Amino acid sequence: MKKYLAANILVYVGFIIGAAAGFLYWKFVGCSNGTCLITSNPYISTVYGAVMGGLVFSLVKKGKKGN
Repeated sequence: MKKYLAANILVYVGFIIGAAAGFLYWKFVGCSNGTCLITSNPYISTVYGAVMGGLVFSLVKKGKKGN
């Protein structure tokens, strides 16, 4: 279990950073009239940010040295 967590730590960091970014985007930019699907609800924007952060950070992987 520890190996799995250590191998995927960047994905979890991406989830946390993405969730914070999604919430802050809703808080400061957002959609005032409620017609925007993602940014009108803080829960949706936070989950969307977490998923996007996890996906972006999952692209960064430690490669083996050499070949």
